[in-house]
Amino acid sequence: MKFEDIYQFFKDPPPFYLNKELAVCYVLAVLLRGDSYGTELIQLLETEQPLYRLSDTVLYSALKFLEDEEMVTGYWKKVEGRGRPRRMYQIRSEAMQQAQDLARLWQEYAVKRDSQPVAQVSGADR
Repeated sequence: MKFEDIYQFFKDPPPFYLNKELAVCYVLAVLLRGDSYGTELIQLLETEQPLYRLSDTVLYSALKFLEDEEMVTGYWKKVEGRGRPRRMYQIRSEAMQQAQDLARLWQEYAVKRDSQPVAQVSGADR
């Protein structure tokens, strides 16, 4: 490692991986826009929030939690342009209010984190 590596890290930080709590709120925020499946949820995060990543393990743990808590339900659907049917997830109508509350937490978190200024690091512009 060199000092230049440290400057580069802060200039172009690696993506931040969501934990289960953030993943639950993120999933609900997406599902409020419409039904979705696992791979799409991961791809949407990378496209819409490039600073964040979501592992398969954390995503499916969050989805299982939401199903166990009866906030979301899953069903199988053939997605156009995809080979096999996908497990689609949707928010249950009786869980809509809590889903909106939790989705708002994700949106506030992502906006606040995205708007934090990166500290000026001396020597970074060499």
